[in-house]
Amino acid sequence: MLTPTPAPADPAARLLRLFRALPVAERETLLAFAEFLAERAGGAAATRPAIVPEPAPEPRPEGERVVAAIKRLARGYPMLDRAAMLEETSALMSAHVLQGRPAAEVIDALEALFERHYQQQRADRPMQD
Repeated sequence: MLTPTPAPADPAARLLRLFRALPVAERETLLAFAEFLAERAGGAAATRPAIVPEPAPEPRPEGERVVAAIKRLARGYPMLDRAAMLEETSALMSAHVLQGRPAAEVIDALEALFERHYQQQRADRPMQD
């Protein structure tokens, strides 16, 4: 557990201090989450095309970790608004990290989450021929 210390005035310094206090696996989780937030903040288009492209999911590697699965699914489903999926994705990541839910089970749920959001987007904006 972290001991309470006065927080640095600079948020970047505070984040770095917290990052350094984490074990390696949690550092990877924090980095994946930060990348997700950065993409959400800078990658959201003001308007979306009427055509929803087909996903290009990559095969799941043996022994894949949850963070790697999120990155793999994000590459395979680039048309999805990850901000809309943030709450569910975070809940699944928390279930794995904090509650010990097995990685394979969480990855199954993540794959279903991405597919469900894709199908919903497709229903909202059908593909055009």
